[in-house]
Amino acid sequence: APTPDTYRGKYREDHEDAATAYADEVKKIIEDAQSRGRKIAAFIAESMQSCGGQIIPPAGYFQKVAEHVRRAGGVFIADEVQVGFGRAGRHFWSFQTHGGKDFIPDIVTMGKPMGNGHPMACVVTTKEIAETFSSTGIEYFNTYGGNPVSCAVGLAVLDVIEKENLQGNAVRVGNYLTELLEAQKAKHPLIGDIRGVGLFIGIDLVKDHEERTPATAEAQHVIYRMKEKGVLLSADGPHRNVLKIKPPMCFTEEDAKFMVDHLDGILTVLEEVMETKSDGVISENTVCRTKVPKEAHVEQPNHGATESRENHSRKRNSVCSDQRTLLSKRLKT
Repeated sequence: APTPDTYRGKYREDHEDAATAYADEVKKIIEDAQSRGRKIAAFIAESMQSCGGQIIPPAGYFQKVAEHVRRAGGVFIADEVQVGFGRAGRHFWSFQTHGGKDFIPDIVTMGKPMGNGHPMACVVTTKEIAETFSSTGIEYFNTYGGNPVSCAVGLAVLDVIEKENLQGNAVRVGNYLTELLEAQKAKHPLIGDIRGVGLFIGIDLVKDHEERTPATAEAQHVIYRMKEKGVLLSADGPHRNVLKIKPPMCFTEEDAKFMVDHLDGILTVLEEVMETKSDGVISENTVCRTKVPKEAHVEQPNHGATESRENHSRKRNSVCSDQRTLLSKRLKT
């Protein structure tokens, strides 16, 4: 089914009911499958697409999709692996952000955020689905399931989220960060869209606002420059032009300002370079020659909640060599 992207997708922000339009696309797929004698087992989707480009589905989309899928005999599976617990801020579960508190998937998958680095995964489902194992004579079994160390780690993570009010922190810092980024959007032509909730945010970089042409090379340039400043970002989405912001849940307002101030300086210099080129596109060599001026320097905060700010002693030539080699490749940080 098409990604419910209201910025770059088939139905955009000016559509009168994008949620229904995208859900109807799922309905068409179901009807087409049924017309060929096929059955529907399930619909699975990330509650908020991360690698897909930090996509926030329009409100009501999941509810409408679930109706179509369940009517066809399938189940709705929400993938909460990347969004984790409480990252959305207003709700503990990300699927509630656009489905409402009354929306409950049939199956929910969870993973790495549960253990805060410890390898863990979990599947939660309804009693009805769980009981189908015994009704068919099949016993559910997992060799590593219920490991006491993993259970202790998972409980500790939940305790920290609750005691340190990290969900509330996601709301407070997320709102502050979004405000800072919106101000940058008004200042920088390269920023086409700021989207997200809580501490799950995407910055869609574009070469022009009319066609919304993805600024892929520019996004890679920003990633490298930010890394030099001690800020680790990655670019995702189909065109690898969306800056992916998913910091640790302990991310502070001081961290947010540190990040955005450096982003501002890097975008300012980058856009000045682009203005000197008739085609408005930077080359790999231009990327390496571009330097952030001293006046764009930002004081580092006293703590490192989101990234390591050490070991930045690489020589300039080495940095440029790496950038020329890797500019067109996907950087995973």
